[in-house]
Amino acid sequence: MAHVAQIKIPATYMRGGTSKGVFFNLDDLPKTAQIPGEARDKLLLRVIGSPDPYGKQTDGMGGATSSTSKTVILTKSEKADHDVDYLFGQVSIDKPFVDWSGNCGNLTAAVGSFAISSGLVDAERIPDNGTAVVRIWQKNIEKTIVAHVPITNGEVQETGDFELDGVTFPAAEVEVEFISPVDASEAMFPTGNLVDDLEVPGIGTFKATMINAGIPTVFLNADEIGYTGAELQEAINGDPAALECFETIRAYGAVHMGLIKNIEEAAGRQHTPKVAFVANPQDYTSSSGKQVNATDIDLNVRALSMGKLHHAMMGTAAVAIGTAAAIPGTLVNQAAGGGERNSVTFGHPSGTLKVGAQASQTEGGWTVEKVVMSRSARVLMEGWVHIPGDAF
Repeated sequence: MAHVAQIKIPATYMRGGTSKGVFFNLDDLPKTAQIPGEARDKLLLRVIGSPDPYGKQTDGMGGATSSTSKTVILTKSEKADHDVDYLFGQVSIDKPFVDWSGNCGNLTAAVGSFAISSGLVDAERIPDNGTAVVRIWQKNIEKTIVAHVPITNGEVQETGDFELDGVTFPAAEVEVEFISPVDASEAMFPTGNLVDDLEVPGIGTFKATMINAGIPTVFLNADEIGYTGAELQEAINGDPAALECFETIRAYGAVHMGLIKNIEEAAGRQHTPKVAFVANPQDYTSSSGKQVNATDIDLNVRALSMGKLHHAMMGTAAVAIGTAAAIPGTLVNQAAGGGERNSVTFGHPSGTLKVGAQASQTEGGWTVEKVVMSRSARVLMEGWVHIPGDAF
């Protein structure tokens, strides 16, 4: 029996922040996959190695975690005052599904580097030495992001001494600015409240801050759901009942935020909203053995992504954390000690992260001008990915 041969597609495998993903230039994709739809989704699923009932993604580029089952498609931007359009696809590990509903803040740190190296940024905008300012249009959420990419001798500088908890080796620092993560026409708090009573049938009623900034996120108090806020991955990911509980909370939170009409739709929207729980600062030992002292942080935060506790913190969730921390009265702000603040340092399973936010209150409610954090990124491999020619 004859079988269709493999095809190869130019691609770059990159780490951005605490995530990894396969990056494509839109023009390099097969014609049928250059437009949104079934062909594109099937292609990306096959590249990553999903769906995999074994949960390992052995026959693809995925790493069998939400942080490493990611794809990015870039193209030169046609939008005024932007250099590149960035489209992010979160690939399900065990289901034939690519979620396009949100952004990946961690991989954003690699977008500027890839755009420069791929010729998607005009040469005159790149200094011989210094910092290239790459203006990114995030197509999933239709927001502007600005990446400050270090340049040495006209090329992206990837090596350096910037250390990011959750990443083993140091690299060059990339500052990322999320500009106006919530439009004035959008509701930062979809329910209209800083804190709601979220009723989850069969589980309980919990205080919740539901915010749309960076990525839709449902924040809970750790103690109300039986946790301390200092947990590491195995404490939750090894507990099927806990994971089912969090998924149910996520589904009802999505309904309350107006993201879906009924909880059954949650299965088709795995990437958003995120669920996170917060607690006052406390000492703990991170997953790497690093001691985190309560005196060095403002609060503890743990967040789930694609049904599992994240090993560090999603970049988009960090935007939500920074924004909520800047607004007095939210659960995040209360856990951090309350009051007004323009930055927050929080503890996560791998260590700590500082994020800054500029928020202000107007007659129409709260607005946030920008959220800033530092990440790092580097190319891991570049060349071609190979998939069967009849896979899409």
